[in-house]
Amino acid sequence: MSEHKKLRAAVVGLGYAGTEHMRGYVADPDVELVAIAGHEPDRLQELSEEFGGAETYTSQDELIENAAIDVLSLATPTALHAPAAIAALNRGIHVLTEKPMAETLEAATRMSEAARANDRVLQVTFNQRHQPATQAALKAVADGELGSIYLAKARWSRSWGIPGLDSWFARKSMAGGGPLMDLGIHMLDLGLLLMGEPAPVRVTAATYAAFGPRGLGGPVNSRKTAGPQGTYDVEDLGTAFVRMGNGATLLLESSWAQHIPHDEGRVELYGDEGSLVLELASGTGRPPHAALTRVCAADDITQTELPLGSGGGHKVAVAEFLAAVRAGAPDYGTVGLRRTAVIQALFDSAEAGHEVEVASPEL
Repeated sequence: MSEHKKLRAAVVGLGYAGTEHMRGYVADPDVELVAIAGHEPDRLQELSEEFGGAETYTSQDELIENAAIDVLSLATPTALHAPAAIAALNRGIHVLTEKPMAETLEAATRMSEAARANDRVLQVTFNQRHQPATQAALKAVADGELGSIYLAKARWSRSWGIPGLDSWFARKSMAGGGPLMDLGIHMLDLGLLLMGEPAPVRVTAATYAAFGPRGLGGPVNSRKTAGPQGTYDVEDLGTAFVRMGNGATLLLESSWAQHIPHDEGRVELYGDEGSLVLELASGTGRPPHAALTRVCAADDITQTELPLGSGGGHKVAVAEFLAAVRAGAPDYGTVGLRRTAVIQALFDSAEAGHEVEVASPEL
């Protein structure tokens, strides 16, 4: 690919995720990172110097309006995804956004509509699906090691990990929700992916806020504060029972603060030929692994640790996004939209106090 045909990339957001997107772009020799945006001048300058002198902007709107770019990553507070993505898509820019896709299903739907109307790629980053342990688990499922999967349990729980009691994460208007939006959506994605993408049809959920409203469970004076500080008005623990159209079920739990001895990120899959446990590394302090179990009799139980590869995470997500852009394949945020529909149903169920149907958001 000649120099003038390089894809020109930009990233909005200077935190961990935004920096990982920057690394993903500069790792591709046919991409030039030309612009970055964020609200911290010192950090902005530091990252510009680290990543080849990219132009700097303090406003995502200014970047989208003025930077000459082909692709854009959004690693910003959730409520900022939809306006930025829609503006970029309407200017013919392909968009990769961090999870969750948007703070509401309505906002996510508008994003998908803009992608389709402009025939531009829109993807949502679910970096946990690209981790080596997840890939090992996916291979075992694809090889038929579990048989027909009828139950999954997915949990990502922290003992003391609210990401800033005064941060945008703690404000429903900015985040859309608490750990269900932050961590639970990862586990929902992994559970459905590993189960073979059955269609969620009904959910029952409950949410609790036992720590945050009391000023417990995390730090204050967070650098992640966005705009005026508000009261803590999201859950700090959410649980759900998700029924699939094929009869399978998924049990989901996520928390930022809970009386448990250590953080845990884990998916369990149960099939008629075997079971599988996937342990995530993120936040747990333990190495990731994936293991199969078969029970043939009370005294005939075998367990097999699956070999893990290397790499993964955001770098792979960025590479897949770039591949979709180059291929011209239609991708209008379908996976992100489906996940958002389930999360929206969880909050609706928790508020109503009974089971609700999951919307079918296909455009």
